[in-house]
Amino acid sequence: MANVAVEAGVTGTGITRREFLYYIWGASMALFTAQAAGLLIWYLIPRFREGEFGGAFVLPVDSLPEVNGEPVNFPEGRFWLVNLDTTNPQGQERMYRAPDEDSEIKGVAAIYKVCTHLGCIYAWTPANNRFECPCHGSKYRLDGRRIESPAPRTLDRFRVDALAADKQTVLASSELKDNFWMPLELPPDTAFLRIDTGDKKNGPSQTLLCSFTDSCP
Repeated sequence: MANVAVEAGVTGTGITRREFLYYIWGASMALFTAQAAGLLIWYLIPRFREGEFGGAFVLPVDSLPEVNGEPVNFPEGRFWLVNLDTTNPQGQERMYRAPDEDSEIKGVAAIYKVCTHLGCIYAWTPANNRFECPCHGSKYRLDGRRIESPAPRTLDRFRVDALAADKQTVLASSELKDNFWMPLELPPDTAFLRIDTGDKKNGPSQTLLCSFTDSCP
């Protein structure tokens, strides 16, 4: 008997051009949606946490130094906290009103710890009652105004908010004058201070304070 070979054909169905284009379009839309969602999440998540430089620092009001007292150093936030009042007779050697200042200076300020000359870290010098930069000799008053060059401008400042006891209610905030944060006079019910290290304004160029006493080097 002759062997009869039966060939079994394996058949399959391919995709049409229309289906292929549909799949490509669907994949592209899914990728676009994923990217858009990722960007939205990145935008909504704060870039800096509270208590981290670039974010906000919430401090009890008793963290403040005395009026015209030596500044308080906050290394984590890279700022000095000062409490200013040119009308107060105490501490006049640290904080005084210059001849070209048309109003008294009162309130709280948060001063960036970086010298405006070449970015060195300056320090408070108690013996001289002023900030001094060890790199090139720039000197600043308690509020950050230049006393001696080569610094080209006043020290930079961060925005300060006065908060109620709930740490949420804002009672007052620093005001801008010539795009520079002014010292904040605290309302009576202030319980906390919020220093926003993500909101820094450059100090203005002002006459050197030493020029008023003819003592500039």
